[in-house]
Amino acid sequence: MERDTTGILMWSKVFLVKTPAGKEVAVALVDTQGSFDKNSTVRDCATIFALSLMTSSVLVYNLFNNIQEDDLQHLHYFTEYGRLALEDSGQIPFQKLQFLVRDWQYPYEEQYGKDGGANVLKKCLTVDDKMHPELQALRKGLTSCFSEMSNFLMPHPGRHVATNPNFKGNIRQVDEEFVEHIQTFCPEILSPAKLTIKVMGGKEVKAKEIVQYYKSYMEIFKVKI
Repeated sequence: MERDTTGILMWSKVFLVKTPAGKEVAVALVDTQGSFDKNSTVRDCATIFALSLMTSSVLVYNLFNNIQEDDLQHLHYFTEYGRLALEDSGQIPFQKLQFLVRDWQYPYEEQYGKDGGANVLKKCLTVDDKMHPELQALRKGLTSCFSEMSNFLMPHPGRHVATNPNFKGNIRQVDEEFVEHIQTFCPEILSPAKLTIKVMGGKEVKAKEIVQYYKSYMEIFKVKI
């Protein structure tokens, strides 16, 4: 059975959430394929990532074990690819980028969760005068691309999840530590008080407009890139 996402998948059910201010917001969950698989070209990966980036109010950048230098290089490439399709409005081009480091292996250095994640992200993005100018520019470029950046460190979900091919998502088969932290992570991006509304060109986007944005951006990618 195929278990990996191909392309971009949007869950058919859209959730309506009311914020503390009384605004009703539509929340759509979107999943994309992983980058640089054996069946996709670099252009395919960049297009999929850029489309997700351009149409999402919050993009979760799911990484394994740690934030590596090549992860930042790939992210920089994808953001530049996306910026080519956007008109220069003088505003920050993208909204919230949420790093999610799964299977974090160093809880003795930085604890699981958002606080440990914030420390790891700060270390990764700090510009050091001793750095090569290219690495300095990369970090400055990334931080200027997003209105908000955060990081969350997740533990391993457990041996049963990793080794049982018949695992179907039964929460009782997931390690308690993982469940504890996923229950902390999800409200950080989905609770009514913390929802980030999608904005384009300084205006909030209506749910019915998203499909047209996808179509328009695809046409731009065909012509300009």
